[in-house]
Amino acid sequence: MAAMFTCCLGCCGDGGTGHIPLKEMPTVQLDTHHMGTDVVIVKSGRRICGTGGCLANAPLHQNKSYFEFKIQSTGVWGVGVATQKVNLSQVPMGRDINSLVLRHDGSIYHNNEEKNRLPANSLPQEGDIVGITYDHVELNLYLNGKNMHCPASGIRGTVYPVVYGVCLLDDSAILDCQFSDFYHTAPQGFEKILFEQQIF
Repeated sequence: MAAMFTCCLGCCGDGGTGHIPLKEMPTVQLDTHHMGTDVVIVKSGRRICGTGGCLANAPLHQNKSYFEFKIQSTGVWGVGVATQKVNLSQVPMGRDINSLVLRHDGSIYHNNEEKNRLPANSLPQEGDIVGITYDHVELNLYLNGKNMHCPASGIRGTVYPVVYGVCLLDDSAILDCQFSDFYHTAPQGFEKILFEQQIF
């Protein structure tokens, strides 16, 4: 019996300690394989600079996702969701069926149609945190943790978080993405983006 027990422990694959190494889960970040030609991604895949857009490396598979963007430098920018068919070199986004975005002027666009608008006194400024919830039907926006009550919908298919900026001589947008360790608590029922293998 003791020989059988020793054999079982020896077959665990790590010299008999009984520990099976787990595969480390990837980190959700901006995807340098899905970005515009004039985009620069820095800060370990969390900051976008330059002109154009970038998708995150994880689609929104779960029922209720939450993520944030911090406006480090104002200018022309947009945040939201998009399919992999979106043209990441063409800004502003929201001009076709492949993106649904909040633009820097407070408008929310999809398929070249304004779907909603932030209140005039709630336009995001430098240092503000824009939170986004998405439940496969509706996108909702939060400014510094406060629900803006301006839902938008219309996009279909598998979507990813998207962010874009425009680099001008004297006014360049810089945004940081926060896909975990949020500045503000996610709204009830919503959580950070999970890779598909984390859901099941």
